[in-house]
Amino acid sequence: MAKKVVLAYSGGLDTSVIIPWLKEKRGMEVITFSADLGQGEELDPVKEKAKKSGAVKVCIEDLRERFLTEFVFPALKARAAYSNGYLLATALGRPLIGAELVRVARENGAAGIAHGCTGKGNDQVRIEAAVRALAPELEVVAPVRDPDWGFKSREEEIDYAAKRGIPVPVTKKSPYSYDRNLWGLSIECGSLEDPWTTPPEDAYQLSVSPEKAPDKAVRVEIEFEKGVPVALDGKKLNPVELVAKLGEIAGAHGVGRLDVVEDRLVGIKSREVYEAPAGTVLFAAHKALVELCVSRDLVHMAAPLSAEYGRLVYYGLWFSPQREALDGFFAEFNRPVSGTVRVRLYKGSAVVEGRKSPLALYEEKLATYTAADKFDHTAAPGFIKLWCLPLAAEASRAARMDGDRGGKKLKIK
Repeated sequence: MAKKVVLAYSGGLDTSVIIPWLKEKRGMEVITFSADLGQGEELDPVKEKAKKSGAVKVCIEDLRERFLTEFVFPALKARAAYSNGYLLATALGRPLIGAELVRVARENGAAGIAHGCTGKGNDQVRIEAAVRALAPELEVVAPVRDPDWGFKSREEEIDYAAKRGIPVPVTKKSPYSYDRNLWGLSIECGSLEDPWTTPPEDAYQLSVSPEKAPDKAVRVEIEFEKGVPVALDGKKLNPVELVAKLGEIAGAHGVGRLDVVEDRLVGIKSREVYEAPAGTVLFAAHKALVELCVSRDLVHMAAPLSAEYGRLVYYGLWFSPQREALDGFFAEFNRPVSGTVRVRLYKGSAVVEGRKSPLALYEEKLATYTAADKFDHTAAPGFIKLWCLPLAAEASRAARMDGDRGGKKLKIK
């Protein structure tokens, strides 16, 4: 009996080619699994394509709400990002896909799972780490890393697919590799591999060029409860509706583009182009509410933990005790983060213009410079004297050490 494997199937070039390759080269039966994380129309032809490519069974699961509530929103609450602002859209989807691959493999008696990741990509680690954490007994098959794979370019894969009548969503003129979900889009390959090249407009899918965005700004109001977005412009929406609607509005105003050279998990540098219209706005709004509602010292404490959370997600360690422990911290951190934020969207920018919360630490009577001021100014001299005592002690010691009675010499140009 042929060995069965469950292939993480996107319908893209690599996974479309992998199905016949596994059948022809390894004699395997391939069950495909496709997760709907918000790819939109990309999933429409998946079932027919997988069958035409040789899959014995096709599984498609709508995981959009689970993706947002169990993966994206915890990362938002943790303010997790990587490499100068990447909001981890692809990285957050991989552990969920890995967990579902395990489920489908067990339900269908498959010996292992398969994926189309390359040997220098991040996703191979993320998917396999999830499988190792949840079902270490399962075999992992990665044809693109296999010495017998044989393809040296995406153009060769396109020709291979064409000879077998397999439709693929790329051409030699537009050879971009996409990974899209509700939280964002990653774009690779083609001319983007030259970090000097300006990303062509045809590479973008979720946003218009800021130059071509409307000349009139739009304002959106986002309501949060304990760090989680729950309403848009005063209307309560479920997570999928909220993120999708906000993404449409922000994308129409050119918001959410990012072009970076980042450090991949395997150690190489890679030019990456991302779009995250909804995520960019929600990050800005969440930050504004944190500033209003969370104490200074707690914000300072959280900063390195946010960076660590981002690294854990990027490095594929979602199913780790470190990430679970950080979720506990950020759940407490976000307890007072409830309120509404107004954001102005205009030609690629998302600027916070207002924020309010019933749990704000901000008190106008203490911050104002009007006659309503209730701040005790007479307390300031004593506070400053105590605050500066260590500096005065250092100056006194410096005078004893170098004989300069004036203490440390000031260098004034």
